[in-house]
Amino acid sequence: MKERSQESYVAAHDRLYRTLRMRIMYGEIRPGQAFTLRGIAAEFGVSTTPVREALKRLAAEGALSISATGRFQTPELSSDRIEELASLRALIEVELASRALPRAHMALVERLQVINNSISVAVVKADAVTYIRTNLEFHRTLYLRAQAPAMLATVETVWLQLGPTMRALYGKLQRKDPPVNHRLILAALKAGDEPSLRVAVRADVTQGLRMLAR
Repeated sequence: MKERSQESYVAAHDRLYRTLRMRIMYGEIRPGQAFTLRGIAAEFGVSTTPVREALKRLAAEGALSISATGRFQTPELSSDRIEELASLRALIEVELASRALPRAHMALVERLQVINNSISVAVVKADAVTYIRTNLEFHRTLYLRAQAPAMLATVETVWLQLGPTMRALYGKLQRKDPPVNHRLILAALKAGDEPSLRVAVRADVTQGLRMLAR
């Protein structure tokens, strides 16, 4: 009975953690938004204990900040912090794309094109959350071919920290068209052109963020 109770606790904690992590990463939660233990516990039908542990885990990843009174909220990133995270994206994601290129067969390019079409639909609908989610799906699908799991895990932590900021950026940019650099990424993959791929990925992952950091 005790073992079953422990399994139930672990399952509740993991479900909470993964759901909240996705919400933050995909920009469903804005910068500076607070989390209440009771509110989340009521939403998921659990006690506050697994909620607190899930929030602490997210805070350890930099997705949340904790005040002196124990209040959890998404951080409002400074310009310096945005610049730092943009630089990390440029370093890691360019390397991931470069490593993926030798394994970027036509099926991958076609899959990326389908995802990019979904991004275009999200832009037309002004759906910020779907835009961010499909944009990250585009990058993750490419980077999985790099076969560098530690690097991918690191960059996903950066995405997590930037999620609410990306939502703010989307509102500021008021996008009317899908990212032009995605077309350049696809063209470079088709041509097997590593220098052009590196330039396109670097531009795609940093241009908007650095505008926000000014």
